[in-house]
This record gives sequence, C-alpha cells and structure tokens, in this order.
Amino acid sequence: MPAQLLNIGDTRLFADLRGPEHLPPLIVLHGGPGLDHHEFAEYLDPLTDTVRLVLLDMRAQGESDRDAPEATWTLEHMATDIGAVARALGAERYAVFGHSYGAFVALEHAVRAPGAAAATVVCCGVPSSRYLDAVPAKLDTFLPLALREQVRESWASEASVSTEADFARIMAEQMPWHFADPEDSRIPDYTRRSAGRYAPAVLRAFSAAGYGGIEVEDKLGQVKAPMLVLGGRHDRTCPPEAAEATAAGVPGARLHLFEHSGHMPFVEQPQEFLQVVRDFLVQTL
Repeated sequence: MPAQLLNIGDTRLFADLRGPEHLPPLIVLHGGPGLDHHEFAEYLDPLTDTVRLVLLDMRAQGESDRDAPEATWTLEHMATDIGAVARALGAERYAVFGHSYGAFVALEHAVRAPGAAAATVVCCGVPSSRYLDAVPAKLDTFLPLALREQVRESWASEASVSTEADFARIMAEQMPWHFADPEDSRIPDYTRRSAGRYAPAVLRAFSAAGYGGIEVEDKLGQVKAPMLVLGGRHDRTCPPEAAEATAAGVPGARLHLFEHSGHMPFVEQPQEFLQVVRDFLVQTL
C-alpha cells in the first residue's frame, strides 16, 4: 500500500494512503497520544469504497519525523497540521476522522478552522477535560480485581515510560479497560494487529500535562461543517455523556451511540460502525 512522508513546513508526517486516488481523502487521526496509524489495523479499509484513507501519524509519532520540537506537541499544532496535510496532498476537499486523542485533535480543528474540512467524524472523544474527571472513580469499581490493579499500575508508569517495548506493554495492559467486556476474546488479536511504532517521549510529555487539556465545549457552536459524533455506551474513558454534549453543541451534528461497545466500537461492533460512518460520508462528501 502506498505511503508518503508529507512535508508540512516544520516537519514531515507519515501517511499510509489506502484506496482510489479519485475519491475524497479522509484524514484519519489515531489515539494515544504516542500511538500511530496501526491502531486501526485493517478495520477501516472497507471504507475505501467511499473515501481514500489517509492514515496519519501525527507529529513526532509513528513513522513521522521525530524532530518536531516538543513545544509543538500540542492539540493546537496537531489540529493545524490537518490543513497542512490536505495542502500537501493537493486536496481541496477533505474529511477528518479522529478516535480518542485523535478525536480531541479533530474537534480542535473543527473549532479552529470552521468549514475547512467538508465533514468531521469524532469517535470516542470529549469536548472538555472535565469529562475525564470521573475516570479514577470508575477504576475503583472496575472488575475483575486483577485487571483493575493491572490498569492502575500501567497508568502510573506512563509518566516514566522510556522504551517502545515498555509502551507496548502498557498498551496491552490497558486494553481490557477500553472494551465493554474487559475479558473480550478479541482483545489479544486486536492488540497483535494494532501494534505499531510507539513514541514514549510524547506519552511522557502528555501524561505530565494532563493529556492535552482539551477545552472546546463553549466553542462548539462555531463548527460550520457536518459532524458525526460517535460514542460507546460503556466507554469508561470518554463517556457517552461527552458524546451527547458534543452533538448537542455542534449545529446539526448527528449522534450515534454503540450500545454494546466501550472505547473501541470499530473493533467491538465493526459492521454497525462501518455502516454508520459510510452513510455519513456518502451524504456529506
């Protein structure tokens, strides 16, 4: 599959391009921070009947150049990068899809550059960091107990992670938290398929800074283009209330909650996920 290093001025970003060139690009933003485009494995590939996937490694992450100054590892810079990526691709019309931390970036872009993207899909994100405040209390009741302690210890180690191997271990230890069923039989396969090139320095930096400080809830009314907001009914990190608030704040936004999913609906309910996203893209692009 073709891939490119896109020069966006102060650094180069890696993009895995999938699908026919004549279709409108969907710029896909991974979670983390510190992950890369492998998070999506092949789960989004069926959408290439509708869009050309641009699976992006955000600045200083994945296969992107690691020389981007730490001062630019911010939501604001990563949101600005989206427009630069579109220009590097020569795309006058494009859509954006963001999952988890990528959803924070997608929301920031939609607010900062109203109408620049023809459409935006926000998947399992929050419009304000206040929606993350309940996470510690949810962990206190997370079962089974052995997994609770495993997740607790892995979160504590994020601030000092130094190697890609340690980062990979942290991801494997945390994955049960992100599924509606923490003992879902698909977790080992997904963990294997989504392994990528991790960025420990980025995770350390964002861990120390509260994971980016997303705060756009009072600006959602500025969004001008169509938006699809997705959430998992059992998401312990980015709760359905956050998805509901985002959709309520964005004029004309559509909301879809996956009733049997946690934070990973494209893995937990893949067929419904693809249908909902495809229908939105067909109607808006």
